[in-house]
Amino acid sequence: MTPLRTVQVLGGGSAGSSAHVRSLAAGLVARGVRVTVCAPAELDRAYDYGGAGAHHVPVPRRTDPAALAALRAACAGADVVHAHGLHAAIRTALAIGGLRVPLVVTWHTRAHAEGPRGRLLRLMERRAVRAAAVVLGASSELVDRARSRGARDARLAPVAVPAPRAVSDAPENKARAELGAVDRPLLMAVGSLVPDQGYDTLLDAAAGWRRLDPMPLLTIAGEGRERARLQRRIEDEQLPVQLVGRRDDISALLAAADIAVLASRWEARSVLAQEALRLGVPLVATAVGAVPELVGDAAELVPHGDAAALSDAVIRLLADPERRRALAVAGRAQASTWTTEDQTIAQVLSVYDELSQTPRPR
Repeated sequence: MTPLRTVQVLGGGSAGSSAHVRSLAAGLVARGVRVTVCAPAELDRAYDYGGAGAHHVPVPRRTDPAALAALRAACAGADVVHAHGLHAAIRTALAIGGLRVPLVVTWHTRAHAEGPRGRLLRLMERRAVRAAAVVLGASSELVDRARSRGARDARLAPVAVPAPRAVSDAPENKARAELGAVDRPLLMAVGSLVPDQGYDTLLDAAAGWRRLDPMPLLTIAGEGRERARLQRRIEDEQLPVQLVGRRDDISALLAAADIAVLASRWEARSVLAQEALRLGVPLVATAVGAVPELVGDAAELVPHGDAAALSDAVIRLLADPERRRALAVAGRAQASTWTTEDQTIAQVLSVYDELSQTPRPR
């Protein structure tokens, strides 16, 4: 039987979508599928798609003729092409026009824009979903959004990311020492330094933690265009916050934390929320998007943009070790109900089989 050949396409690649493609590639290869990953070179360095058994083709996040030609060449002869995210879907639709290869699009998250940018965003979304044979949404809201934009076939497909590696007490203590939180509470936030992540609200909340003794330290792991401005705010207002950039030891940092904090404007299946609950780290998060559905009763939820509510929730948890222990137990229990990597891979492969009309053994 000729092996099924699929091409996975990433654009900029959020942490969630990049990790999902790594997991998906490994699972598909293990099931006899030939996988090519088209992604910027920096994503391959970070996620090692070759190490998952996939063939990596470096394609920059651009729509110039050279980038589109490279993407088209990689997709030629594929049984199914799978684009992850809006920009990847638009670029892929342009690149494979006329190739008669089915396109699957996964929406991991959604963008926000108003005015002319909002109208352009809606046009892009319509273009992306109408080019796809199947749209997979990581949350029910994303599925509804795809349908409202004209998707022919939109399905719920919760994305499972790899469970964090077990972390022993020694690395946790080492992480706390490195971050400067040996004798003070450690709060962790993780994500790109962009406006939708809600970091201004988080810094507003941090101002309220200065009165605590000992004063908690908020550590933010991630990079993005807002870094310089956020750093100026931290210095100007003397906030107990540090930016540590992009890290490859997020699990160890989270495991060392007393509380994880998520202040986003919108999330589907937040990687931070998933890792925190799996590790038994109490989570304070905004009640947005699919977060309430994801975490259930295993986290403290606050309204988006409400710095006072966020600050108060953290202060209450720091003063209540019993509640933190209860959330740790509830978090692990909630995580056990989530879709597994194997289930995610099986669902995606069933879509590929359906579109390629070439059934494969599971």
